Amino acid sequence: MTKDTMIGVDLAKNVFQLHAASMTGQPQFCKKLSRQSFTRFMAEQPPAVVVMEACGSAHYWTREMIRLGHEVKLIAAQYVRPFVKRQKNDAADAEAIVIAAQRPEMRFVEPKSAEQQSRAILFRARERLVHQRTELVNALRASLYEYGHVVPQGIRQINRIAEILDAPGSDLPDLMREECQDLLEQIAEKTVRINSRTMKIKTLAAEAATARRLQTIPGVGPMTALAVEAFAPPMENFQCGRDFAAWLGLVPRQFSSGGKERLGRIFKAGQSDIRRLLIIGAMSRLNWLGSKSIPEGSWLARMAARKPRMLVAIALANKMARTIWALTTKNEDYRAPAQAVAA
Repeated sequence: MTKDTMIGVDLAKNVFQLHAASMTGQPQFCKKLSRQSFTRFMAEQPPAVVVMEACGSAHYWTREMIRLGHEVKLIAAQYVRPFVKRQKNDAADAEAIVIAAQRPEMRFVEPKSAEQQSRAILFRARERLVHQRTELVNALRASLYEYGHVVPQGIRQINRIAEILDAPGSDLPDLMREECQDLLEQIAEKTVRINSRTMKIKTLAAEAATARRLQTIPGVGPMTALAVEAFAPPMENFQCGRDFAAWLGLVPRQFSSGGKERLGRIFKAGQSDIRRLLIIGAMSRLNWLGSKSIPEGSWLARMAARKPRMLVAIALANKMARTIWALTTKNEDYRAPAQAVAA
């Protein structure tokens, strides 16, 4: 059935602003509803195209609107902002959402399922714990530095810090040592929680068919595979692997004008978690241990011999992103180039 009404919704915690228009842009109504009234109102409406910004709770309301029979589209907030007229308020935002959605060239955000959001929350919880542990380690190092003890960065220095605190001839005051011991206990607690979530991520990555397939790519581990499942839209949305790499921001930023092509550093747009993990995985292949697995004469070996390592890592991360797209769309496992030629 053809839907002849588009309803823009400016989401909030308690008050929702609606702006409805026809598919040709003629305004129909403008309403401000409470959270409870919004659900009842949308249940009574005939099937329409509901458009929302891809912000907090947007994916939840997407699933609710689909359950009520509506078609839902999500727009990134930065694409709506240019269509806000003069003053910014809820009514202007709702109207801008409809105007932006009716642009034929507009790009939309793919809604996430409840399972995808659960994986994303698990991933974010582990990242948050890692940041908290890093903060505690830095506080501990700073405290020791006040007494002349210089400790290098890194979680691996915890044993060295414990030795300094437990040294029998230490000149550290008792009160200071008590506080540092408390920090060590907090760090140990964070480490236990991080390890627990790491094991859960590995279990989930081993159970999912797509995640198992992605882990056959050199440099892609359980963390990267789960991040792709949690944060990336369906790979069918991209026409080719280069589009997926561009969505991740693993392409040069353009400053082109007047027919002259000027390229800068990578764009860094799109999903930052996947991009960061791909670059980390690429760097692991270029270190002393990982470089042993690089075949001599390959494009990676030739580039590593004449280019800076970080530049090579980004190029390799771009190639890994394109490989992820290929394996996901074709439902195949990774095959090394030499094996592919031999076959």
